Amino acid sequence: MDMEKTQYKSGFVSLIGRPNVGKSTLMNCLIGQKIAITSNKPQTTRNKIRTVYSGTEGQIVFIDTPGIHRAKNKLGEHMVKSATQSLKEVDVILWLVEPSNYIGAGERNIIELLRNTRLPVILVINKIDTVNKTELFKFIDIYRKELDFSEVVPVSALKKDNTDTLLSCIFRYLPYGPAFFDEDTVTDQPQRQITAELIREKALHCLEEEIPHGIAVTIEKMHWRGRIVDIEATIICEKDSHKGIIIGKNGEKLKKIGTNARWEIEKMLESKVNLQLWVKVKKDWRDSDYLIRNFGLDTADQKK
Repeated sequence: MDMEKTQYKSGFVSLIGRPNVGKSTLMNCLIGQKIAITSNKPQTTRNKIRTVYSGTEGQIVFIDTPGIHRAKNKLGEHMVKSATQSLKEVDVILWLVEPSNYIGAGERNIIELLRNTRLPVILVINKIDTVNKTELFKFIDIYRKELDFSEVVPVSALKKDNTDTLLSCIFRYLPYGPAFFDEDTVTDQPQRQITAELIREKALHCLEEEIPHGIAVTIEKMHWRGRIVDIEATIICEKDSHKGIIIGKNGEKLKKIGTNARWEIEKMLESKVNLQLWVKVKKDWRDSDYLIRNFGLDTADQKK
């Protein structure tokens, strides 16, 4: 591809929305590879995650942000700050919502944020596979009365419906310019970070409702031996009682998390993986700037 062509477009696009509307699923779908972890639990994404789509029209750098919600601790504050900060760093904003005729307080907070931007805002109504077309048109009308959107695009990220149309709409609003990354780049996330997140995803899938927001994962060791990767990782939790639940009876729960994570990590690294997991308690780590930063969640933005 000739990166110097005048018709080549490139730019940054932020995905924002309430927790659990499918931002990470959509981003993974658009770039054709799993980078951001997903679960049915809200606030799964904690950091800004950049991924790259390169096509004949140009290059899009997506920024998947944590869901915008009411923060209850310093980790929550970091997540909301990270999401709102991304609005100042991009060329186009994608606002993801679920198909609904009710606009709640969380959505209204986002509307107020978007009223102050001059950037193109594309409303993406996700999960259209769950409603009929007649209802969908009603939802579009409700949102159009709230804000002057550049485009409204209904999609199903899960079923990959209408995602090509969304990509075309994004390119319509990007500036002309050279690529920011090589064509084969799909993310700026280091492998250690993606590995830690994949382990956390499998823990989210396996654990009970009261635990997921209180866990983090750190990679203690990642060593290649030819086609084998030795990985040692620690799951951090906030309470002694949570440690027992994560390990499970006779270690069965921890073994299941490890087995499921190993399969995903092997796909990503294209290597055999020897994964060892431990569990440690760090009480109230979500209210410690030091520990949040230590677990790979940069708090520097909060001090700006």
